[in-house]
Amino acid sequence: MAISDWPLELRPREKLLRRGVQSLSDAELLAIFLRVGVAGKSAVMLAAELLTEFGSLQALLSADQQRFCQCHGLGTAKYAQVQAILEMARRHFAEILQRGNALTSPDITRAYLTAQLRGYGYEVFGCLFLDNQHRVIVWEELFRGTIDSASVYPREVAKRALFHNAAAVIFAHNHPSGINEPSQADRQITIKLRQALELFDIRVLDHFIVGDLSPYSFAEHGLL
Repeated sequence: MAISDWPLELRPREKLLRRGVQSLSDAELLAIFLRVGVAGKSAVMLAAELLTEFGSLQALLSADQQRFCQCHGLGTAKYAQVQAILEMARRHFAEILQRGNALTSPDITRAYLTAQLRGYGYEVFGCLFLDNQHRVIVWEELFRGTIDSASVYPREVAKRALFHNAAAVIFAHNHPSGINEPSQADRQITIKLRQALELFDIRVLDHFIVGDLSPYSFAEHGLL
């Protein structure tokens, strides 16, 4: 059955307009992006199969061009669209968190960090440098690694914080696996970073891990 034959309240586009984007599943969101299915499959069915094949929405969005275009129902045009959407999201939140803007909303901070880090297929560790009023100075990617790890050096982080004359920082890194729970190594490096920056009276406000779900906050879990 074609989506156009479904009850209005079940059609992804109408559901989004009536109930908000948060009400949609990953498959429904992807179906709106795909717009059409393939022979014998609606866009929602195709989207569900693609999510199963890739393992997660994050894995699909971060796939390289060759892997992405191998899938039935996708292709070069769709790959270009995905890259444009990801970059628009990054630029949107970059404009919200321009230099001099205060961090007043945890949700905006999460959305910004997600836009910056979710598309990578390898680990990236970055930092939001803030002044003493918690206004944004700059976001920097500091270290890049492999699919499951990135080496982080407290001395280099401290040097960048001093260079920007930061009074506080928020760390963030991604887990390409999609799992946003901190590893023991994540916990240990966070402690080392906090101790290193305390020597210069620079506060570590939080450390976020970006995965498939809402970013994990060290501060909210009592780990800072």
